[in-house]
Amino acid sequence: MSNLNQAMIEKYRSSFLNEVEANVEEGHWVKMCMQCGVCSGSCPLGPHWEHPPQELFMMIRANEREAVLKSDSMWMCTSCYNCIARCPRGLPITHIMHGLATYAKRLNLVPKKQPTAEFGQMFWDSLSKNGRVNELKIGVGLYFKDGFAQGVKNAMAGRELGMAMMKTQRMNAMEYFGGHKCKDTSGIQKMLKKAQEFEDQQITRFDGKEG
Repeated sequence: MSNLNQAMIEKYRSSFLNEVEANVEEGHWVKMCMQCGVCSGSCPLGPHWEHPPQELFMMIRANEREAVLKSDSMWMCTSCYNCIARCPRGLPITHIMHGLATYAKRLNLVPKKQPTAEFGQMFWDSLSKNGRVNELKIGVGLYFKDGFAQGVKNAMAGRELGMAMMKTQRMNAMEYFGGHKCKDTSGIQKMLKKAQEFEDQQITRFDGKEG
């Protein structure tokens, strides 16, 4: 268990709702959910959720901390915004889902081998290093993340799409050996560092002080 997670447990032992309100993007809206289920019915992936949004919100209010933060559910959100458009109370459900996922990652509680989390990390690593995303390297990384044999199977299954992308110059095999980068990568790094400082200000820190 990470030090930050343990500290959060101690601080918010009696109220997971308070923890979510304080540390999750748009978390203060959770208490406004009236459990109508419109969000779940509007979600194209609704049948595949372990816990649909309104159920997650009820679990938060019921103090089911571990079940929520270790859930695969919030990682299912594809940002289609159907839930926000149809919520009778106008809850920013998509933002809350992403906020819960981000918070779970900060606390090191993401389920192992969670595909959305793995893709997000690959995307971020490429973007933060080069200032832009190397689609070919990300694609290869996703294909082979479960081993060489599975990677070959994935590559063979997607070969027609790959060839079509190369023919239309949407993908170049040479990108794997370098790829385009922003000219001022050091400037990108400074910008991201400053953004991270702002991000850290949005979460209670436990290094002996609150900031």
